[in-house]
Amino acid sequence: MSEPASARQGPLSHVRVLDLSRIMAGPWATQILADLGADVIKVERPDVGDDTRSWGPPFLKDEQGQPTREAGYYLSVNRGKRSITLDIATKDGQEAIRRLAAISDIVVENYKVGALRRYGLDYDGLKAVNPRLIYASVTGFGQNGPRREAAAYDFAIQAMGGLMSITGERDGMPGAGPQKVGVPIVDIMTGMYTAIGVLAALVRRGETGQGDYLDLAMLDVQTAFLANQAMNWLLSGKPPARGGNRHPNIQPQDVFPCADGALVLAVGNDGQFAKLAAILEQPGWASDERFATNPARVRNHALLDPMLRAALASRSRDSLITALDAAGVPCAPINTVPEVFDDPQVKHRGLLRELPHPTAGKVPQVVSPLNFRNEPLAFDRAPPLLGQHTDEILQEIGLA
Repeated sequence: MSEPASARQGPLSHVRVLDLSRIMAGPWATQILADLGADVIKVERPDVGDDTRSWGPPFLKDEQGQPTREAGYYLSVNRGKRSITLDIATKDGQEAIRRLAAISDIVVENYKVGALRRYGLDYDGLKAVNPRLIYASVTGFGQNGPRREAAAYDFAIQAMGGLMSITGERDGMPGAGPQKVGVPIVDIMTGMYTAIGVLAALVRRGETGQGDYLDLAMLDVQTAFLANQAMNWLLSGKPPARGGNRHPNIQPQDVFPCADGALVLAVGNDGQFAKLAAILEQPGWASDERFATNPARVRNHALLDPMLRAALASRSRDSLITALDAAGVPCAPINTVPEVFDDPQVKHRGLLRELPHPTAGKVPQVVSPLNFRNEPLAFDRAPPLLGQHTDEILQEIGLA
């Protein structure tokens, strides 16, 4: 494996990644690798850079309070990387990419199918200069199939991949209709699968000495993580439908109004349901054959749900959460994003950090949730300015 020019910390500190991706899915994968210590070199278009740099407001403000060119979207997915600007349509840009590939372990790209082949920068082209290279192509629909050349964004794949058909309030209720998830979940999951895939290939390369090529498609990923909802249809023949916050297989799991707010109940087994019934002063529910087991509660949801809502409606949310927590019954308030970062547990785990930034002084970052005892992660690089490391990286590969 390569030895990155600048020292890194973490279990991938011996790995170099050439990041030819932009937007979200590819950069999410490479940010995971950067958090794990890899030296990630992000290649961007001169003057313009990654599209997400301009996807604002909001934008990071400099030390004088003026907006910078770094949008929050970009800052959420590019921590830990070095940025170099190259025009890959030129011979000089192509030569720089080849030299970088020659000393890299992993390449991640998300160009349209066939686009990099025109410049000799596809897997076959770069494999010629580095046979041990692990190369991942991330697209909307994959490298083959009737839609392989079509463009795709997260929102469209959530719709096309079935996720929106099972997300949102059920028909006949206020606000009914399909909804997308509140974060770009297909991009994020595609990035996760990409990171897993290249790391698996890296382990295999340690055994065989050979690199590999990965073809990742957002629609494939969305189809794969339909998970229990896909299996519900495969087993029953009944297409899943939107159910609001109600779980299709486990009850009671839903949002319930209380006297001073709402809480989420996530009862997962019969013992937890018995404890809930006792707290609500309805111990007979646990022995009622209509509700004693989870399959019975799912079948008799229409009977149980109004009973639960009536029992919860007059009670204080916080006192209920205290009692349910003490009994080991999963529940939670519905926090806003600011409330999440004010939560004592989130604060204790140190997920929100501030990193030094060359123009803003510091930049907030929601860091990796991975915690290693023997290889602690170091969050020491803010998302880079456009081309911040161009000269440094060109010197490393012997180019002016």
